Amino acid sequence: MTKCTIIGLGEAGAAYAEALAAAGHQVTGFDPVAPSTPPGITRAATAAEACRDAEIVLVLTGAAAARSVAEDCLPVLPAGSTYADLTSSSPTVMEELGQLPSQALFADVAILGPVAALGVKTPLMVSGPGSAAVAQLLTPLGPDIEIADGGPGAAMSHKLLRSVLMKGLASVVVEAVTAGRAAGLEDWIREQIARQLAGDGQAVIDRFLTGTAKHAVRRSREMQDTASYLAELGAPAEMTEASAAALARIAAVPAPEAALR
Repeated sequence: MTKCTIIGLGEAGAAYAEALAAAGHQVTGFDPVAPSTPPGITRAATAAEACRDAEIVLVLTGAAAARSVAEDCLPVLPAGSTYADLTSSSPTVMEELGQLPSQALFADVAILGPVAALGVKTPLMVSGPGSAAVAQLLTPLGPDIEIADGGPGAAMSHKLLRSVLMKGLASVVVEAVTAGRAAGLEDWIREQIARQLAGDGQAVIDRFLTGTAKHAVRRSREMQDTASYLAELGAPAEMTEASAAALARIAAVPAPEAALR
């Protein structure tokens, strides 16, 4: 049994708190606004109180609160304990928090998927001195956990790079399907998207990297025309317009193929 503390009892925090309690760990929680306390959790009056004598602390607040929570909690943690920040704070902030005075081992934990859909089985990436303790505690709950090389901030760097793809791709898909619906061609555009997402991923990446630079001028003009068409349909075109601008930039300063690989 491990003495665990969860700071932040919103959707994600409550899920981890319940799962850890169900696994037989002693769980204390703190949240100044959450209206309810998950079953089996002892709720503390302050963050510092929740962290006293804790063996491991998991912080699942919003990123805006990460620094103030760390400043409240890190000074009271005993030697050999672990402080794990699971917020979406930037790599620079994670690095700074990892340098705050404390006897605890700091861990930067990136959540690599939607907790709302996958719960505590959502894959994680961890970096920093407290990585092993985090992996030991959470692996039995079912997630895939990868320990990244480097100190605090390394895990979040990986997550944000992933977000360039995942959030950008999601936005493009939403825009394409919305436009397809407006044109009466939703089924067709869905099939086109599905085909592009299937197959040899590495080959697709190479094709994008080489083809984009080579054909940037033509593709920029095509995307400008596409944006005009979406405007005629009354469909949003933010991603299309951004693509046109990005392609125009690439065309103006073409990158050598070797630099793209």
